[in-house]
Amino acid sequence: MKKLTNLLAATALTATSALPAMADKWDMPMAYSASNFHSATGAEFAKCVTTGTAGDIEIVTHPSGSLFPGAQIKRAIQTGQVPIGERLMSGHQNENAIFGVDSVPFLATSFDDAAKLWKAAKPTLETILADQNLTLLYSVPWPPQGLYFKNEVNSVADMKGIKFRSYNNATARLAELTGMLPVTIEAAEISQAFATGVADAMVSSGSTGYDRKVWESLNYFYEVDAWLPRNYIMVNSEVWAGVSDSSKAVITACAEIAEYAGTWRAKEYTGFTMQGLRDGGMTVGPANDALKAELRAIGETMTAEWLEAAGEQGAAIVDSFNSMK
Repeated sequence: MKKLTNLLAATALTATSALPAMADKWDMPMAYSASNFHSATGAEFAKCVTTGTAGDIEIVTHPSGSLFPGAQIKRAIQTGQVPIGERLMSGHQNENAIFGVDSVPFLATSFDDAAKLWKAAKPTLETILADQNLTLLYSVPWPPQGLYFKNEVNSVADMKGIKFRSYNNATARLAELTGMLPVTIEAAEISQAFATGVADAMVSSGSTGYDRKVWESLNYFYEVDAWLPRNYIMVNSEVWAGVSDSSKAVITACAEIAEYAGTWRAKEYTGFTMQGLRDGGMTVGPANDALKAELRAIGETMTAEWLEAAGEQGAAIVDSFNSMK
């Protein structure tokens, strides 16, 4: 992977000619910790662009919501407060249901299916973003989502009244349908929220749990492979229009390798973080058959609701995705 990253940086460098007269600094807010694989991929992308444009465009990443909280990043890019940034795609489902296509429960439950779903949805998402003054650069999936709890859970009935970390419409709805109490908590606030009892459960990947050392507060992780949500990197379209063709070529090339490298990391990180949760003292394993069946029934309800909200565009995406299977 290191050789591949270095190769792209060298290739991107050849796309530029003379050194620029003045560098253009792009601050890039990111919601997750610097140690998270999304942030690491973003940092390498930034370095690739900075090197590849010979400093014409210098991208500086700001992880852990240090520049803008996750919920504010997309708006900050749209309005030109920053030229570029990363955000969880489904965090914008309240704007348009299509943004939540990657969080429809049990629609795409593997990396292969997630890639097919992304291929089906990408053209529609690019059109939606274009209308919002945003240009998509790349997207990387999270590992499959599982359920974290402080106490053992064997059925949906066991979830009633539990305070559940919510980060998008899908997770809030999941909480409602299982009788849990949704509490909106950004990724950077997870550790504190669990430590102080603000929340006692969440649905997330092993990556998030490992990065935030949730074993200090939680005890169980159930592998249910509910969905594979995506983070995506976008640039303000007006800023993008002002970028030279040579720099656009570099950024596009760096974005392609970032998507490939980030996806590779997500796959490799899945097993590593599962073991990390075990080493931290958590009980990690599949949910029992009864709980899986209850969750899938809830997933069917959420799928029907999403299709209704997403309309013809959503149905077309799902049809295209199903045709690839």
